[in-house]
Amino acid sequence: MNYPMTPKALRGLAAAAGLTAALAAGSALAQDKPGEGVEVIPLKSSIAEETFQTVLVNKALEELGYDVQPIKELEYATAYVALANGDGTFMADSWDPLHKDFYEEAGGKDKIYREGVFSPGALQGYLIDKKTAEEHDITNLGQLKDPEIAKIFDHDGDGKADLTGCTPGWGCEKVIEHQLDAFDLRDTVTHNQGSYSAIIADTITRYKQGEPVLYYTWTPYWVSGVLVPGKDVVWLNVPFSSLPGERKDVDTSLPDGSNYGFQANEQKIAANREFAEANPAAAKLFSLMKISANDISAENLLMRDGEDSEEDIARHADAWIKGHQEEWNDWLDQARAAAE
Repeated sequence: MNYPMTPKALRGLAAAAGLTAALAAGSALAQDKPGEGVEVIPLKSSIAEETFQTVLVNKALEELGYDVQPIKELEYATAYVALANGDGTFMADSWDPLHKDFYEEAGGKDKIYREGVFSPGALQGYLIDKKTAEEHDITNLGQLKDPEIAKIFDHDGDGKADLTGCTPGWGCEKVIEHQLDAFDLRDTVTHNQGSYSAIIADTITRYKQGEPVLYYTWTPYWVSGVLVPGKDVVWLNVPFSSLPGERKDVDTSLPDGSNYGFQANEQKIAANREFAEANPAAAKLFSLMKISANDISAENLLMRDGEDSEEDIARHADAWIKGHQEEWNDWLDQARAAAE
């Protein structure tokens, strides 16, 4: 026999239904926002053009519910130690193998999580203007051992070539300093260091005035969109492979036989290992995200042309996401699945 439900029973049923709905909503929220309530401290170097990559990772983490703090600026050696100690959560521009010594000295894989490749195919090396290269048949950095060749690139009147070099603390400066000794160039080449953005701007001005230029740069970066290799400038080969530290026996030759003195690099997302292990959604995201060197260079050129405010860079990131929405959504779905 069916009896009508009492008001009390009805209230109990409604309460139970409400609790079930709340639990279901909470479960859905947990699945959608696995990082809810977890603080993230992003790190980057003083290179302004690394902000774009960092903002992309920040935006993905925010969609997963993480509480992303303002970007903290530290030079690489200090940043790796901060990651290892938990004073920072991730860095979007961990160069492998250029930063091998920084990475290992901070504790390596025991302290730092670094899976996947965020941006492949990064090159570094020395370039000169194409006009001078063809006029004097210069193809190799070793030719600057000749004082007469070196003098072509002298801008301060001391008789030595002026090389627009690498900012101290970036890692590339150690390679250049090592190679000046290895290639016996100390007496003929001056390694000019300082704010890279300032000294490369001077170099570009000299090029536009028709003067010979000698400089170090890397890709992805905006410089090669202004001084285009093969059109305006040419890469120089080096006499032989020679790197400092743990990479002293590494062959820096590229697949096509060229040797620019630096290994081809990959940019990876490095993170505090304890954080990665406690946050499988973030760890999965870090291993999946990928952006092309061409896309980074294109955005960096926009920054060089004046679109360099926080708002501009955020807009660039939003535009990139919109253009890669399906892939972006897939990364987030896989990250959420990893947290279940």
